[in-house]
Amino acid sequence: MTDSYNARSSLQVGDRRYDIYRLDAVPGDKLAKLPYSLKILLENLLRTEDGVNITRADIDALLNWNPKAEPDTEIAFTPARVVLQDFTGVPCVVDLAAMRDAMKALGGDPNKINPLSPAELVIDHSVMVDEFGRPDAAELNAKIEFERNQERYRFLRWGQTALSNFRVVPPDTGIVHQVNLEYLARVVFTREENGQAVAYPDTVVGTDSHTTMINGVGVLGWGVGGIEAEAAMLGQPISMLIPQVVGFRLTGKLAEGATATDLVLTITQMLRKKGVVGKFVEFFGPGLEHLPLADRATIANMAPEYGATCGIFPIDQETLNYLNLSGRSAEQVALVEAYAKAQGLWRDPTVEAAYSDVLELDMSTVVPSLAGPKRPQDRVTLADMKSAYQNALEPLVETRNAKNGATANFEGEGGSTAIGAPATQQVPGEAAVSYKSNEFMLKDGAVVIAAITSCTNTSNPAVLMAAGLLARNAVAKGLNVQPWVKTSLAPGSLVVTSYLQKAGLLGDLEALGFNVVGYGCTTCIGNSGPLPEPIGKAIQEHDLVACSVLSGNRNFEGRVHPDVRMNFLASPPLVVAYAIAGSVNVDLYKEPLGKGKDGQDVFLKDIWPSNGDVAAAIAAHVDSAMFQSSYASVFKGDSRWNSLEVPQGDLYGWSADSTYVQNPPYFQGMTMSTRTIEDVKAARALAVLGDSITTDHISPAGSIKANSPAGHYLVNHGVEPKDFNSYGSRRGNHEVMMRGTFANIRLRNKLVPGVEGGMTRYLPTDEPMSIYDAAMKYQADGTPLVILAGKEYGTGSSRDWAAKGTMLLGVKAVIAESFERIHRSNLVGMGVLPLQFVEGENAESLGLSGEETFEILGVSKGAREVTVEAKAADGATRRFTARLRIDTPKEWDYYEHGGILQYVLRSLAKAA
Repeated sequence: MTDSYNARSSLQVGDRRYDIYRLDAVPGDKLAKLPYSLKILLENLLRTEDGVNITRADIDALLNWNPKAEPDTEIAFTPARVVLQDFTGVPCVVDLAAMRDAMKALGGDPNKINPLSPAELVIDHSVMVDEFGRPDAAELNAKIEFERNQERYRFLRWGQTALSNFRVVPPDTGIVHQVNLEYLARVVFTREENGQAVAYPDTVVGTDSHTTMINGVGVLGWGVGGIEAEAAMLGQPISMLIPQVVGFRLTGKLAEGATATDLVLTITQMLRKKGVVGKFVEFFGPGLEHLPLADRATIANMAPEYGATCGIFPIDQETLNYLNLSGRSAEQVALVEAYAKAQGLWRDPTVEAAYSDVLELDMSTVVPSLAGPKRPQDRVTLADMKSAYQNALEPLVETRNAKNGATANFEGEGGSTAIGAPATQQVPGEAAVSYKSNEFMLKDGAVVIAAITSCTNTSNPAVLMAAGLLARNAVAKGLNVQPWVKTSLAPGSLVVTSYLQKAGLLGDLEALGFNVVGYGCTTCIGNSGPLPEPIGKAIQEHDLVACSVLSGNRNFEGRVHPDVRMNFLASPPLVVAYAIAGSVNVDLYKEPLGKGKDGQDVFLKDIWPSNGDVAAAIAAHVDSAMFQSSYASVFKGDSRWNSLEVPQGDLYGWSADSTYVQNPPYFQGMTMSTRTIEDVKAARALAVLGDSITTDHISPAGSIKANSPAGHYLVNHGVEPKDFNSYGSRRGNHEVMMRGTFANIRLRNKLVPGVEGGMTRYLPTDEPMSIYDAAMKYQADGTPLVILAGKEYGTGSSRDWAAKGTMLLGVKAVIAESFERIHRSNLVGMGVLPLQFVEGENAESLGLSGEETFEILGVSKGAREVTVEAKAADGATRRFTARLRIDTPKEWDYYEHGGILQYVLRSLAKAA
């Protein structure tokens, strides 16, 4: 290794000595003004400098960072570890298994394919809310989960035994980000090097965009695609541009009645409006004195929603308090304090770093809020919620009326579903339902799902205690949840259940139907399970606009449940409140939630807990012992996990009959030679899409429909529809996943106007068909494909299958107005060209219908622009310039090799 600045030094902590790479070894006074996150990157470069991949020039470039300059300098970042969840982690392990086979075919040693950086996978995305509102819901859902996913879990057990440096946290333990925060994070990492302990900042990348939650404890990390994560596991540094860093000054403290959820929704709205895609965000200011670690983690978690790469907080006394509370060892806490202070990473309120820009928020101005109905950045104050819902409803009602030939008055369809006698005459927007001995009218705006779920809030004792206290107050008043509401509580870890039980609040939540349904990321990722049959039938037959309220971080169209048109993000206590009201078409400030046992109206203010009550509950009932107990045997698993039959051997024994795990085709016919970079000729458009196409629109997610291409595949392989499971659970089978790519029920492809779902036209014959079927016909013809899209293409979760499926369908290029950071990188990582219209141009302004034949000219290594020729059927040709968004030399290497995995495999085979 090279050490240009003689930065290697030592740090004594107690009776142990650590080698560290001192940041103050660099000359000049620029270090003092460098943002916290860039100091971590600087240490990373000092420690990994080798004179080849990382040079003194890279270190100097970071040290001389210009806050106002557009990023143009590439550096290589080497994370300390990788964290995975099972939906995205299974295909990572599948790819590692396939790489072992490919390595053997290339004449190398398959055992060279192992994680070189520690990799930890938490199984948290597979549990679904099949059962709810009953004491044994969690046990029943866990049983169903194992029955559905045994094959996947056996495969992960194989990975746990065959791969070194890889650990699995079994199901029913918690959500990956909460487990990461409460247990896995080191804050300061250590390793043995030539018999000497080396200490350095804990850094992490994860296969979930909400990996950023760990920023709340001062750990730099963010979400990457599974493709990048695999490369990081295999020792490849992550290529990145030195980013701009936006400072966010927090002042004041939350007022009475406001929660951390309200704060994060406000911050998300502000930062989305500002525009921070591809940037780091750092929080600082006197407000941090009043911001508990759990609130910081809540804010950091939502970085993908406000578009930033990360949203980080510095290390300070509150960090140490949390490490002590969560059961970290005294030695580890002492190391964190000593290291942070020695390296200038300890928060100093007297010094403000140089930032690219600064925003400010007085937290005392934050008011109760929700976000929706389909984007997390669309904040709605609680006071405006009813009118916001009605504004969103109006176009949906007009569309329904036009479809049905109805003339119902929009205003006449309002009113809280929980208020008033059932109508005697059926009108559009309502349906008579009989369910569990209850007769009621289900109306537009009905809350049919109320879920306390997701990592955003279930890491935060304040909002969960608030939900429990509100439930206690509601029960005391004699209130209950409306009968059409599917309620659920999915804690992020076992610790949550411990403190709710200790506080005596779990019983109050259960009295309102909020029984624990499992430990995992349920409703927020679409694992909401089926609605009760009479409810779902009424929604479908009467085209009702049903709603959900959830304490999650994502509410994109079609994500929560296919029958739910509007989804609102809210704090856990508001989730409970809306479950009682039963509708979003109600002003909770002015209208009652319902009538109490004394026959009097009960309003939200009557049951809302005070901040003091919440703080007292936390102080009395959250302690380090429950963290230590919950994580004492975190990798062991229960009897179901330990009774699984584990496949043996260094190479995985693929089964042709498996519908869960298949050997992917990425390495078929692969040699040691790279491909020739060529122009794209005679391509056709597979889809023409609008703005804000998320990875939920692209990547297979949610339930599998029997009449879909994926459903047909499963039926043909002997799987009954009741056993389809979700797309997420079948991510290890490329045959299922490529059939589900672009199959979202809300996708709108302009090649088939007026149609929702994964449809297109096979242009040579003008036949409408599924996108998958058309792609296969184009592949049979030897026709390459392109996608045309608008702004913010690929926003949302870091779904690697959004890129993998795109490639497998035969798409050679995506031409969009702008890209989300992770998805653009993932496209390159799968060998797909990301092209960007020049500023002010798009498909519409250029007169492109998508029916043209496309040529992409000037594609060569290092090119920054290409010429696109679009030739219409009548021979008219439109030429335009597009930016080629392969942003770094390393990304060009990946593209030349056909993808990042092929690059890594050839590198390892060559080194063998």
